[in-house]
Amino acid sequence: MNLVTIWKVRYIVIVISFLLAACTGYAEIPEQEKYRSHKVQEGETIYSIAKKYNVSEAAIYRINPDARNGIGTHNILIIPASDSVAQDPIVTSFKKHKVRRKETLFSIAMKYDITVDDIKKYNKHLYASSLKKGEKLQIPVFEKPATTVVVTNENSTSNTGDSNYDTHVVAAKETKYGIARKYGITIPELEEMNPNMPGNLPIGTELNVPKTTVTETATIEEETFDFYEVQPKEGFYRLKVKLGLSQEEIIALNPYAKDGLKEGMILKIPKEVSESLAGDTNTINLENSITHIDKKRITVMLPFQLRKTNSDSLKLQEEVMKNNRLLRVSLDFYSGVLMAAEFAKDKGISTYIDVVDTEGSTQMVTSKIEDRNWEDMDAVIGPLLSKNVEKAAAMLKSKNIPVFSPLSNRNIKLTSNLFQTLPNDALLEDKMIQYLKDNLGERNIIIISDKGRVKQKQALMAAFPNAVTLSPREEGFLYVVDIEKVIDRTRENWVVLESADPVILSNVVGLLNGMPQETHKIRLFTTDKNDGYDFDDIHNTHLAKLGFTFPSVSKSYNYNDKNAFVVSYKNKHGVLPNRYAVRGFDLTYDILLRLAAEGNVYDASNDDYETEYVENKFRYSKKMFSGYNNQGFYILKYTEGLQFEEVK
Repeated sequence: MNLVTIWKVRYIVIVISFLLAACTGYAEIPEQEKYRSHKVQEGETIYSIAKKYNVSEAAIYRINPDARNGIGTHNILIIPASDSVAQDPIVTSFKKHKVRRKETLFSIAMKYDITVDDIKKYNKHLYASSLKKGEKLQIPVFEKPATTVVVTNENSTSNTGDSNYDTHVVAAKETKYGIARKYGITIPELEEMNPNMPGNLPIGTELNVPKTTVTETATIEEETFDFYEVQPKEGFYRLKVKLGLSQEEIIALNPYAKDGLKEGMILKIPKEVSESLAGDTNTINLENSITHIDKKRITVMLPFQLRKTNSDSLKLQEEVMKNNRLLRVSLDFYSGVLMAAEFAKDKGISTYIDVVDTEGSTQMVTSKIEDRNWEDMDAVIGPLLSKNVEKAAAMLKSKNIPVFSPLSNRNIKLTSNLFQTLPNDALLEDKMIQYLKDNLGERNIIIISDKGRVKQKQALMAAFPNAVTLSPREEGFLYVVDIEKVIDRTRENWVVLESADPVILSNVVGLLNGMPQETHKIRLFTTDKNDGYDFDDIHNTHLAKLGFTFPSVSKSYNYNDKNAFVVSYKNKHGVLPNRYAVRGFDLTYDILLRLAAEGNVYDASNDDYETEYVENKFRYSKKMFSGYNNQGFYILKYTEGLQFEEVK
């Protein structure tokens, strides 16, 4: 249907609505006449737009609540025909709804307790075209009409009315978890006291609560603490095993827990405990869960920097490729993305890939996002650089589009739509220490660290207070006699080496390797296998002999295993895939399968299960006030066959 036809249909709809109104004795402004859309132009403000349409700024803000956070060029605003029209309930946010088979506008409206006109108002194409299976609708979430929302008990009158309850007025940054914790109740109990409680808890909402409190505030220090909801049958012992916190430590943070724990109780726990909380996981194959086979739409944002290669000179292009590492990484990663789309096609999943050259520039990221229509996009992979992926996620947050940071495990600002796909160094360190604690037994543990690894040494000493420690001499290395003094010849010795200095690493690995295995049973560990281990003087045969064990975000594939992707890649490109190509495949294929399994990646990102592909695992954990972290990792051991094996 072309644009002219669409406008003809809209005109007919308007005429019919007026004819129907005339038959019933009144004329009402058709819904599509009450509102119009406006594309923000450069330099425009809410004030200038309000003046242009002769409405108040407040009227625009009521219908476009996200505009309070600022507007940008090409943003679309809904403009009321008049201030009186804008007195409809305030839209606080939007939900996404994917139309399923046999659904109608009426059934969808009933599901969300809104009207058909509410749906059409924010999905204007529905005035002229019918509902289609698979299309995504914006569903408005309305605030209660009063400035202060009063949630009353079923048997209460105005305000609370029930002498058994007090009133709590929701303040900034307060959540259901914090409010339930403050009054010593569970979330279900809070909901039972307030059956009409809105999900988003607007500031000013009045809630029925118990008359007594167990903490002074309903908020916590978000930078250092998280909330934890006690699960069925969990007592102090189970939480000790699960969280690593003793009964005394839990009570110190939550004094009201001294009388015991109960299901649903809200506890305050350290953020590092929350972030490293693994829980029980199952590895699943999402290829067996494909139910949504509609076309997936993915945007890939990579710094190809094509303008630098825009030359007719083949020699110049080769020079650019040779000297530009970022370009090579982008091309390798993208080759894996394309292979993932081909594999998904074999499973019945078609994919549309929109490729964006960010040029490595934040300004270019901003420009490209503003110039595109994101309405039907399922996910964004990239950009590569941390600052750019943060910018992209922030700009796409209001559209609820998930953004995946593909290659960086640096700490980034996680917005609610941002997925950090590589486990960070802190998680790997914690998991390695936990592995040592779980498996040390009666072995002798020796910690060797230099001045640059003070934090890691402190963490290890806290976990192993009886460990023997060694530090390099002033010359910057150790002698055989230094290690001989701490070696126990009656039992196995686990040596944890913490350094990024290739000289120290080479020195220690050489000394340990030279000791006779008949009398010196030694195994080498580290919490951080950094680039220093790639130093020429550190031989893989030495590391293999020592059973070198370390945490990793990925493992290396073995070509002899004849993995389908590796074989297909070599057949197509004539070379084996490097780690960037494998990463591009694993990440993209996982995203496409999650979309095919659940319809959107948010519903498919449950930390109760884990997926694994050629070299990478994915198990996303949602942080309460931000985005998603990948908790999938490996503990790898170097074998004498110069291969890596995963240890449990």
